[in-house]
Amino acid sequence: MITQNQVRTVINQDVYDISGEKIGEVKHVYLDEATGRPEWLCVKTGLFGTKETLVPARAADVVADHVEVGYSKDRVKDAPGVDVEADGYLSPDEERELYRYYDIDWDASWHQANQPGGAEGQAGWAHTGGRSERERLGRTDGAMTRSEEQLQVGTETHRAGKARLRKYVVTEQQQVSVPVSHEEVRIEREPITEANRDAALSGPDISEAEYEVTLHAERPVVDKQTVPVERIRLGKETVTDQETVSGQVRKEHVEVEGDTDDYGRRF
Repeated sequence: MITQNQVRTVINQDVYDISGEKIGEVKHVYLDEATGRPEWLCVKTGLFGTKETLVPARAADVVADHVEVGYSKDRVKDAPGVDVEADGYLSPDEERELYRYYDIDWDASWHQANQPGGAEGQAGWAHTGGRSERERLGRTDGAMTRSEEQLQVGTETHRAGKARLRKYVVTEQQQVSVPVSHEEVRIEREPITEANRDAALSGPDISEAEYEVTLHAERPVVDKQTVPVERIRLGKETVTDQETVSGQVRKEHVEVEGDTDDYGRRF
């Protein structure tokens, strides 16, 4: 439970749900009019903090540098909408709807807070309409705080696509020129000389004879060999582009009324 002493410290602190998932951050606190005790935490949620929702202060605790609530993120974000900028107060109907949504016993809380001699801490849950701590603090020094929303633009990484390397086999016709040689018959004639005379006269004078030579020729032989030719991998590089985002923001304006030279002036 958030105590009165913790009200100022929880504002702008991050809020986490029961499973440890971040919901948003506390923007202001609604106090009970009867006791001044914290009753509701106003949590700003959404991607850029564009939505405000209420969660019971009784179900919240300060843990280290953040606030933890006893509900899931979806439960908090889907809570009934309340116009927190209206007048700084919750109507009984708005509170009753919030009590019903968070399964808090409205009648039991009412009787316990209003019975004679009731515990002081429980009076904080009486249904008198809680006031925003932001407004309460802004009026203590006679000055009015003028606030405005500003766009908080950030980026988030999401999956935009994927790529893969796939290797497949194709067959193509390849032509390679290779030199080949072959033997051909050539008649060689030599005159009779003193050097070959004995060999020439060694046979019969007149006779028949045959002589054969074997001819050789080269022919192409095809074989295939697998060899590595290169290494291929996928890489990533970051490319930065400029995108323009827009959104509606609310601003508070102050108008002077009454007996003053600045009557009607707006800030």
